[in-house]
Amino acid sequence: MALTPRLSGQVAARAHHSRAAALLQKAAPFFAIGEVSGGPLLLASIAALLIVNSPLGHDFERLWDTPLRFSYGALAIARPLAEWVNDALMPLFFLIIGTEVKREFSKGSLATIRTAILPVAGAIGGLVVPIGVYLAFNYGTPTQHGWGVVAAMDTAFSLAIVAMFTTRLPAAVRAILLAFAAIDDIFGLLVIAVAYTAALDWLYLLGAGIAYVAIIALLRLGWVSSIAYVLLGGAVWVGVVGSGIHPTIAGVAIGLLLPTTSRLSERRFAERVQRPVDRLREAQEAAERTDDEAVAEREREQAQSQLGYIHEMAAATDEAAERLVRILTPWVSYLVLPLFALSNVRIHLSGELIGDALHSPLALGIVAGLVIGKPVGFFAAAWIATAVGAARLPDGVTWRMIVGVGGVAGIGFTISLFIAELAFAGSEGTEMAALAILAASLVSGMLGYAVLWSAAAPHAAKE
Repeated sequence: MALTPRLSGQVAARAHHSRAAALLQKAAPFFAIGEVSGGPLLLASIAALLIVNSPLGHDFERLWDTPLRFSYGALAIARPLAEWVNDALMPLFFLIIGTEVKREFSKGSLATIRTAILPVAGAIGGLVVPIGVYLAFNYGTPTQHGWGVVAAMDTAFSLAIVAMFTTRLPAAVRAILLAFAAIDDIFGLLVIAVAYTAALDWLYLLGAGIAYVAIIALLRLGWVSSIAYVLLGGAVWVGVVGSGIHPTIAGVAIGLLLPTTSRLSERRFAERVQRPVDRLREAQEAAERTDDEAVAEREREQAQSQLGYIHEMAAATDEAAERLVRILTPWVSYLVLPLFALSNVRIHLSGELIGDALHSPLALGIVAGLVIGKPVGFFAAAWIATAVGAARLPDGVTWRMIVGVGGVAGIGFTISLFIAELAFAGSEGTEMAALAILAASLVSGMLGYAVLWSAAAPHAAKE
């Protein structure tokens, strides 16, 4: 999502004496290891397009449609490989999103009510206006029910574009986009749950709710061991999958629960480990001085005991949310998102398909909804919220930056493809929708980049 200040400085320094480094400097945010990055997703999407339109395309698609079966005795679960990616792996991405947005709202740039209302209002406008634009093209047609395709944005790509200006824009710009993206994706997931879920299994949903409440109870009790949370999180996922709701919503819901404060402050840590550190040193010195092997072994055990105490105290200074994001991020960036693209991008490019798209209400509605509806809805709702005094822009953020955020919000990929598959499953509309989503994402990405570049120039000149 963004380079760390130190890494950003390293990349900038290399650019002074290396042409290759100068070129890579712009691309670095798309491949940042420490943050969810859009580069691997972009490369995987391009690879999928090339393979699907090659002689290997049929076998490639058949690979992802092959059922992967797990069985134990009479119990058996078999789903296409692509569904396992969507249902079992993608919730990890949304777990990170839920965690990140909670951090921003609890202690980040959106910690005050008025700054928090800004992305909430923008997300509402960014939902209502695109749907209205889509229905303007498709109302009363067989594709009317595809309105949910324009409901959500792609978080990884949009944040990667903003990250290209990480040293030239206020940090609050990324916070606004992150919060908007998370709320926007939640709206998209709710659209899936409400509009594209054929039937709900309330028993499974009840089980997911019980597991979710159990996680809250353990957090209130200060339970430390992670295994209980992993098992309960798995139970929430199973309950949501069994209920018929898309399991990505389970990832966001669990992410919103993770603590964003450490159990032990750094000052308290220093106070509590001072004596154990002294005992550790004394035990080590005693073990080195004595010639009695039994005494030396006893002192070494004492040293190990003190190390264990210090280790646990050090772990208590780490935020649960930050630790989980740190562990999951490389896997999500370089495995989960690329697998999603490889298994879901199935556009058979042809002159006929492109020609049909130019006259298709479905394609025109998606492109107009994402490219025009998203930025207009986000900007208009955010402006109204500030005009009536309910919200305010964070320090250093300008309205041009808000326009840029709205521009990149038109990049639709993950949730949009999810919903297109649900809305048009088994019909030609799926491929048409995917092509429109791809075209809208390219246009929105370029427009958003251009606006953010123009907004970053005067901001950088002041520094």
